Amino acid sequence: MIQAILDNLRDYWFVHLLLLFYTALLAWHAWSGNRSTRGVADYFVGGRAMGPVAIGLSFFATYSSTNSFVGFSGQAYEWGVTWFLLVPFVVGLSLFAWVGVAPRLRTFTESLGSLTIPDFIGFRFGSPAARVLAAVIVIFASFFYMTAVFKGIGNLLEVFLEIPYRTAIIVVFFIVMAYTVVGGFISVVKTDAVQGLVMAVAAMLLFGGTVAAAGGLGSYRELAADPLTEPLLRWGGGVSVPFALGVVFAATVKFAVEPRQLSRFYAIENRAAIRKGVWVSTLAFVVVYTLLIPVGLYARNVVGGGLSETDLVVPQLLAAEGVFPFWASAFLLLAMVAAAMSSLDSVLLVMASTTQRDIVGMLGRAQSERSALTATRLYVALFALITAIIALNPPDGIVGLTALSGAIYGACFGPALILGLYWRRGNGAAAVASFATGLLALLSWDWLPFGAAVHQVFPAVGLSFLVYWIVARRTDPHGGEEVEALFEAERGRGSRSGP
Repeated sequence: MIQAILDNLRDYWFVHLLLLFYTALLAWHAWSGNRSTRGVADYFVGGRAMGPVAIGLSFFATYSSTNSFVGFSGQAYEWGVTWFLLVPFVVGLSLFAWVGVAPRLRTFTESLGSLTIPDFIGFRFGSPAARVLAAVIVIFASFFYMTAVFKGIGNLLEVFLEIPYRTAIIVVFFIVMAYTVVGGFISVVKTDAVQGLVMAVAAMLLFGGTVAAAGGLGSYRELAADPLTEPLLRWGGGVSVPFALGVVFAATVKFAVEPRQLSRFYAIENRAAIRKGVWVSTLAFVVVYTLLIPVGLYARNVVGGGLSETDLVVPQLLAAEGVFPFWASAFLLLAMVAAAMSSLDSVLLVMASTTQRDIVGMLGRAQSERSALTATRLYVALFALITAIIALNPPDGIVGLTALSGAIYGACFGPALILGLYWRRGNGAAAVASFATGLLALLSWDWLPFGAAVHQVFPAVGLSFLVYWIVARRTDPHGGEEVEALFEAERGRGSRSGP
């Protein structure tokens, strides 16, 4: 055992050196974040004082986990050019989140004293029941996403560093749990900003190395000569377009509804900063995803066609001889570890803060700031442990788990968040009805005789919005004075910006 560890350190010394340096950076950010944390608002959302560049990079890095570098990059290996749909969806829905959701959400949450998505829903609609149910949904959906991230980084370390999958999961668990527990939101955003830059460089290296090893940009044409791979070059040849659209929408709708993404808008210093942050985030998404998504297609000419699952495409590229120089492979592995950390820490914070504030805080006795912080840190460790255990035997592949978590958020939270920011009507009954409808439709659609004709995310989201609208129209709106004042202020902003 000890000899095997020593041999691994000798063979991969440069990689371990980079990982050690990166772990030291995490420790530094955790220490500095802990020093800057004075209370719950700092630990949850950075005291609402984070700058636009850091938040823009953090918004990008939080989404771009190993799910993107391992799962999304490899999916074109099986689905071909149809998978390229992901790029416009990523850019378009991230822009919608910044332009359509962020400004009002930033103002509403600060005015209402909201620190989490469930408490915003509870405050906006005056409904403790909607708040608690939203918190349960957040925790439920987060487990799927975090399992996908753990699986991605476990596959990478197993293939590239020859570390057993289960050992890799345990190592990642201890690192991400420790620095998230200590540093909170401030350390997460600082680390995300560095990780965002690292991932941009990594995307260039991954695309460039794979294309060069495949024989150049035009090498994809070689796939047309083989009847097994020719369909990959045709629209809908590798996978049906309706199904691909469903997966793509489910994976990207989370920009506008997922708590870990929206928490960045809570934390940005003011509405004016949003106009700067959107440019940083959008540029990063355009560059990185335009490079990542074709990788799986070009990989067909590098690793062959015998892989059992697309989650292994990128790990095989990194391990294959002659594809990347050793230093480039080491840097890419570091970038993908960083990508995993940038998502795991954010989801853990969301789960822990939601549990403490919106379940324990609502159902239990009042706690002091110090007690609430201590409890939140314990929940971070607990949820990291549970997810690591699930990831030892994951129930699905990376893309499937990611799409499922996004579909849950879109189907459950879409109406309450988007209509809740733009339409005065609505109440707790409408919110709860839309939650239940969306989740029920999502989980039961495939059992229907005609379920295979369309991806379940579309009927689930559509029915959720429809039920919200019907209930909101037939019941009295929650019209607290503070909520009415917020809508009047937004109408005033709109009239001032008009002709």
